[in-house]
Amino acid sequence: MTEAPLDIDPQMKKLPTEVKFCARCVMSNQRPRIGFDAEGVCSACRYCAKKDKTIDWDLRQRELRELLDKHRSKAGTFDVVVPCSGGKDSSMIAHKLKYVYGMHPLCVTFSPPIYSDIGFKNLRRFIDAGFDHMLVSPNGRVNRALTKAGFIHLGDHNEIFDHGQMSVPFSVALNYGIKLVMYGENGEAEYGGSTKNADRPAPAWDDFEKMYYSTGLDHLIETAKEAGYFGKEPVPAGAFDIYRMPPVDKLEKLGLEMHWFAYYQKWVPQEHFYYASKHTGFEANPEGRTEGTYSKYAQLDDATDSFLYYMMFVKFGFGRATSDAAHEIRDGHITREEGVALVKRYDGEFPKKSFPVFLDYVGMTEAEFHPVVDKFRLPHIWKKDGGQWRLRKTVYE
Repeated sequence: MTEAPLDIDPQMKKLPTEVKFCARCVMSNQRPRIGFDAEGVCSACRYCAKKDKTIDWDLRQRELRELLDKHRSKAGTFDVVVPCSGGKDSSMIAHKLKYVYGMHPLCVTFSPPIYSDIGFKNLRRFIDAGFDHMLVSPNGRVNRALTKAGFIHLGDHNEIFDHGQMSVPFSVALNYGIKLVMYGENGEAEYGGSTKNADRPAPAWDDFEKMYYSTGLDHLIETAKEAGYFGKEPVPAGAFDIYRMPPVDKLEKLGLEMHWFAYYQKWVPQEHFYYASKHTGFEANPEGRTEGTYSKYAQLDDATDSFLYYMMFVKFGFGRATSDAAHEIRDGHITREEGVALVKRYDGEFPKKSFPVFLDYVGMTEAEFHPVVDKFRLPHIWKKDGGQWRLRKTVYE
């Protein structure tokens, strides 16, 4: 039986209707799956405090070395797959695995919709720093259609990119017989979400699928087909396979393990920026800060990425500046007062520079774009005031 077409991000239906903000950082309780305790502190802040006070990082380093010793190739063949965009975090991980721990990484990138100039330059610099690399690009016509479906029906144009980004490294590992895949951080623990796997180096496979595949691929494909986004030409056989996780039984038969590097090393994005700049030639955004925030060194590879965060602002009432400031408050780089000021100044800024690029990629006009955006504004988050949409509650008022 074919499922009904998607009409809204399922996460939006589970949000609390009273908006609150963390007493320590600037994060909202509208972030899906985040928890707030009796003192009004979010789960991400509590986890960050735990990292500083109770985690034995020396013990975690010994655990990491034991894991790598188990998988290290004596013949010099590939022994770990590193999902790698050429950004600061994955560049740091790959460099440390190769030059600090003596591993032989195969770095794998699932291509974003449209590379930014600085993003592609950083990827080339990373490869030239001495890394074996594989770039996997999906069928352009299929990817555009599924990107459009994600935007119109989920308010998330990156939904299909996330599927490919998570699936392709496992497919490559399976094809090469590589038994270790090293991802970056547990986003649920680091940024606010489910704490179920906060103290584990990796999730169970069923938890992995729940975290990263909450919207079924087949459901998204059927939605795009019913809407006619693929056009009149038939879709090539197997064009969707690139977005699918390999069967878990095959991964288990190989003995493949997936781990988060952040379980073994304290996750501090600003330090990753300095490390990657020094060791792999990583450069920050030459245009200065990224639209919608004050930072200049995060997620630079995708020219459409700002619309992921703009739609996050529309759907949940907080944007990229909130996300950046919250983490930097937890890391001790800025105060909450400074974070609040940054959120007030930059959060929800419309990505004017990349707007024409985004519209062209999804095949929409500006007149078609805005009604799609507005259908994702929840009434407990937004109100119309003088013909303008305004947040009902903010961290700075």
